[in-house]
Amino acid sequence: MHIKVLCVRCVYDIVDDKLGYHKICARWVPKQLTDADKESRMGLSLTHLSRYSMEGNHFLERIVTGDETWMHYATPESKRDSMTWKHLGSPPVRKFKNNPSARKMMATVFWDSRGVLLVDFLPYGVSVNAVRYCESLERLREAIRRKRPGLLSRGVILLHDNARPHTAAKTLEWLQKYTWEKLQHPAYSPDLAPSDYHLFGPLKRELSGQKFATDDELKGAVLQFFSQRDESFYRGGIVALVDRWDKCLNKFGDYIEK
Repeated sequence: MHIKVLCVRCVYDIVDDKLGYHKICARWVPKQLTDADKESRMGLSLTHLSRYSMEGNHFLERIVTGDETWMHYATPESKRDSMTWKHLGSPPVRKFKNNPSARKMMATVFWDSRGVLLVDFLPYGVSVNAVRYCESLERLREAIRRKRPGLLSRGVILLHDNARPHTAAKTLEWLQKYTWEKLQHPAYSPDLAPSDYHLFGPLKRELSGQKFATDDELKGAVLQFFSQRDESFYRGGIVALVDRWDKCLNKFGDYIEK
């Protein structure tokens, strides 16, 4: 038995140290991208990079991005978040598996390179459709008027994904009415959407392990998270678009890991 353990260890050392192989966890992605999907991602990334090369930061400063996400009243800590120090002689650390609470609330968040412009909350059971989304856009327009003087006259560039309320005829009519530009976004591409790769992850990690009893408690925690981030945090999420468009091209349209 001892010899068998030594042989297994030798094989592991050869595979790990000599050959450079390591075990890693697979990363979840929305779907298996087709060649057409990759071509679309590359084409739009090249278009946006070309525009950035001509307009520079003026282009990025006009981008307003937004998306919806579910906020649970109780979200368990992930295994990584609950890591703790222990000695070799310490008893094993156990964590009981918990699922997110069924009670939840949807938050629609719009932000730009300077900070959050609008957070709209919808209670559980109420869905976002084109009518509700256009109502949110109306509130967003008023928020931009108050918080970003001059942006409406310079022209808003709206970056959102291809969810049905975002692409509905009513939404497109609203954008045309106020001459807002819609920045084209490839399908199945959360890695090119700032809310997905920069905003919602840190927000949910901040709230993990907490429990909220009322709507107001959950709303307050979400708004507090946003208010505690300085302008450099939001600017970093928008500026990262340039690097991600470039990486998308270098990876021939495949998903970006980081």
